[in-house]
Amino acid sequence: MASLSFPAHAGETAWQELAPGTRARLISSDVLTADGTTTIALEIEMPQSSNTYWRVPGETGIPTVFDFAGSSGVAGNEMLWPYPTIETKTGYVDYVYRGPVVLPVELKLDGQKADLKAAVTMGVCSDICVPVMASFDLPLVFATPDRSQGLRITQALAETPLDWDGPGDPVLAVSYDAEADALAVLLSPEVDPLSLIADAGLEGQLFGAPQKSPEPNLVLVPLLGGDQGRSMEGKPVRLTFMTEMGPFSVERRVSPAGSTTAGN
Repeated sequence: MASLSFPAHAGETAWQELAPGTRARLISSDVLTADGTTTIALEIEMPQSSNTYWRVPGETGIPTVFDFAGSSGVAGNEMLWPYPTIETKTGYVDYVYRGPVVLPVELKLDGQKADLKAAVTMGVCSDICVPVMASFDLPLVFATPDRSQGLRITQALAETPLDWDGPGDPVLAVSYDAEADALAVLLSPEVDPLSLIADAGLEGQLFGAPQKSPEPNLVLVPLLGGDQGRSMEGKPVRLTFMTEMGPFSVERRVSPAGSTTAGN
């Protein structure tokens, strides 16, 4: 079902209704960089009582999937996910967005213009959770930048975790604590310990919300939904976290229990 509130302009599609009180559209900065990339985004308007999900949705969430296969002039795409809220309201751990949200996508083009056709499947939850689907058509012609949409996208990018490249190491050690059945993550002081998200991708191990340990700067991230005593040693995990400078992420391999250096 589609609810069109006003005609689409150059840097945006018309709004489509996804669920009662929730609608979405594609927006574009209409800027093509020298390396042939541009950034678009899915803009979602929701009340604070509704939510959708991060790239790893958590225990009960519905994955958000984008498909650009019908597009022409697009050589590649990368979703850029803003840092989510860690939510445990129902006794389960989910990673969610509530209220208005902008989800950026970096596109690699193989020319000076593109005809973008995007299909999205996602979960929208209020009293109940339902999967929704929407399709958008947006020609990309880079004659004049759309400054208002570019600002929306820039603000969303500022909330998207960057790969850490600063001085020092924010994650000093990652090991598997078999007794707690949790990752033991030793953090540097600049990391907010309760912001830590561990993930192994959509098909990987699920992790719970971070829990402070009596040991300074040590955080335990429980493993969920599996056999007690399973080992994570040697397996890769991505760690996402907040600092005073904004959100960042690093990828580590889980070291043997008691390790005091970060896994690589």
